[in-house]
Amino acid sequence: DPGDDEIMAFAHREGRVLVTLDKDFGMLAVLQGKPHARIVRLVNVSLKEQAPICLHILQTHEANLTAGAIITAEQDRLRIRMSG
Repeated sequence: DPGDDEIMAFAHREGRVLVTLDKDFGMLAVLQGKPHARIVRLVNVSLKEQAPICLHILQTHEANLTAGAIITAEQDRLRIRMSG
């Protein structure tokens, strides 16, 4: 089972969006300055709503994600934290 550091490093190397329910990835990126590509964190989002919310984020916030944003999505709002 790979750890958070390894998962985040893989996503960064591959240029992938890391979708997670775990706040640890954002903390690694912000507090420890770990390199990352793109992070989307889902908070209190039902299983049924996870795919539609992710699709919405990918379609409407591609520029932010490409710039290395960390996006936190809740049922009724988004928070976008830009890197740097």
